[in-house]
Amino acid sequence: MTIEFDDFMKVDIRVGTVIKAEPYPEARKPAIKLWIDFGPEIGERKTSAQITNHYTPDSLVGRQVCAVVNFPVKQIGKFMSECLTLGFADEEGGIVLIRPDQKVSNGQRLH
Repeated sequence: MTIEFDDFMKVDIRVGTVIKAEPYPEARKPAIKLWIDFGPEIGERKTSAQITNHYTPDSLVGRQVCAVVNFPVKQIGKFMSECLTLGFADEEGGIVLIRPDQKVSNGQRLH
């Protein structure tokens, strides 16, 4: 299926820096709670990500990640997720996060 460019532009994918990360043992599937700084226009957003195969909370703080920032807020257990962190599944199904290969300003939109 093909889409129009305007359809793609409806998905607001931004880069941000993880400023806080905590285990989320109450989640149904192993997850980590993330607080991400998307710069002054968007600010800080939080999310829950099932990324425990490759990451620990300590390894994520300071790392830039890409996320969709214009989905509605979603409740995940007792935690409200405000964005969707993006990644690809490896051969075993573990998620590998998408991030820029050089540092860029928080809040930049994917072009």
